[in-house]
Amino acid sequence: MASSPSFGRLTGPAKLKAVKDIVDQLTDDLKTDGLQPQKREALLEELKIYGRDPNFADPIFTQEGIRTLAKHAFNSSSANTSRGALRVLCNALLLKPSARQIFVSTGYDAKACSKLQNDDNSDDEFLLCRLLLLSTYNTDIDLPKLIGEYQLAEALVMHLQRHAKRYSPNSASKARVNPMDDMAMAETLKLLFNVTQFCPNQLAPFEPAIPSIVTILTNHDLPSPQSKTPLDPPFGPLLNTLLNLKLSTDAAKESLFPSSSPTVVSDRLIKLLALSIKAYTNPNLEQIVTPVVCALTVIYEHAPAVVRKAVQTALLPSEEDRQDVLGKADTLPSRLLRNWTNAEAPELGKAISHLYFDLSDRVPNKFVKNVGYGYASGFLFQNGIEIKPDSLSGNEVEGSDGVREINRPVNPITGQFLDTEKPVEVPEMTDEEKEREAERLFVLFERLKKTGIIDVVNPVEKAMQEGRFEELPDDDKSD
Repeated sequence: MASSPSFGRLTGPAKLKAVKDIVDQLTDDLKTDGLQPQKREALLEELKIYGRDPNFADPIFTQEGIRTLAKHAFNSSSANTSRGALRVLCNALLLKPSARQIFVSTGYDAKACSKLQNDDNSDDEFLLCRLLLLSTYNTDIDLPKLIGEYQLAEALVMHLQRHAKRYSPNSASKARVNPMDDMAMAETLKLLFNVTQFCPNQLAPFEPAIPSIVTILTNHDLPSPQSKTPLDPPFGPLLNTLLNLKLSTDAAKESLFPSSSPTVVSDRLIKLLALSIKAYTNPNLEQIVTPVVCALTVIYEHAPAVVRKAVQTALLPSEEDRQDVLGKADTLPSRLLRNWTNAEAPELGKAISHLYFDLSDRVPNKFVKNVGYGYASGFLFQNGIEIKPDSLSGNEVEGSDGVREINRPVNPITGQFLDTEKPVEVPEMTDEEKEREAERLFVLFERLKKTGIIDVVNPVEKAMQEGRFEELPDDDKSD
């Protein structure tokens, strides 16, 4: 069928009239079945183009418009008609949030779940998952009912299993030829994340997805070191989804830590963390990289000893890191430590501090030895955790569980090797400057004593009591 010269190009009131005419024709067609398949598909295509701009396209977003599109999407025997209507619906729900509740109110969200379960086509998977994903935002959609009665979980698990087959080491289809496969997989992962986020008490039906997620995560090609967006799909959605699932079961641990290669998942997460902590900058660090750190923390929590040791080796500061003040080197541990105090990414900093506390077996003294008191003090204070005085002894960082073995004396505050510290050259202070500095220290120590954090003798006060502090006379003239 030839397109009219004005196909999709009208604007203003003329566009509004054209959109209304199309919606009316599609609505009447539901009663009469009078449109030829080609004509129906052409009308849906034209409506899709008009719907990309919501201005003067109001009839699409009304209750009648959404219901008409839903009926064509889910009641039609034609795959082309169904997909055409689904595309218009997805655009409508994306551009007009009010249309989401209208769609949910039609009850066709249940039919979307049923269709998703019976369809292994990536185009349909993409459209159905996007439609349901958009329907989870600011609506009264009954997700527990969709899980319990309409097998939403089973449908999502089935599609992920289908995608995982493409990534299994022996798969002949790993060289993907259909880009829609990866797009559909990403949309399925996003929907899985939202559903498990909103229904944390109904995770069991989703647990069979874990082996598929692990297969894709560990076998998908890593982004290049030059990539500016290494956590683009599928890696970002994979990690987000993994965070919501229950990883403490024996079945989950068997997938995460296979006996043949127990570190396969943790190694992949560390590589993604190394790529992403270098690629992303503020303000994207907070939103994009934090889930990687959180995923690694969760994996570490459930990991066997051999995996924990490997993660500690990769992330705890090494001898290279300690050649200077911790956080200065161009290594993954140093980059993480620098972002620990990143004022523009506070949630990332919290995630990193909790990860390092876990890497230190949640033992305060080990924590201080691993990262230095400069980093550890704020975390310990905020969480009300006390430390023993020998944490600041400055001795070697001795190897033990949760502590990387480094047999050289280190500065307990900065974590730097004592023998690599450079002497600080400062000009000789005048007597007047010394007096002012002593007064400043006196005030600081008095304030510290009042906090109750530590009980310390003010050294200035002690010096005065012992007669080692002499106040300058008013007429003293110092060089």
